[in-house]
Amino acid sequence: MDRVYVCSCFGITEQQVKQHAADGACTPRQIASASKAGTDCGSCVRRIQALLGRGACPRRELADQGMPVLSKPDLPGLEEAA
Repeated sequence: MDRVYVCSCFGITEQQVKQHAADGACTPRQIASASKAGTDCGSCVRRIQALLGRGACPRRELADQGMPVLSKPDLPGLEEAA
């Protein structure tokens, strides 16, 4: 089996990045949260961006429509100002 490493700092492969993307990670930051890829030297971030491409992502689609990307359920502990 051929393993193409995207992040050599943490040993994250292209296949792992694609799996995280399939599981819902749409951005390099979300990939970093799921795998640590891109959080050390940062040299893999552009490769991660290329792997993610401009595929379907619910949050990205909202942003492209000019709608808020985060909602209150996404921000636990956020209280409305009185």
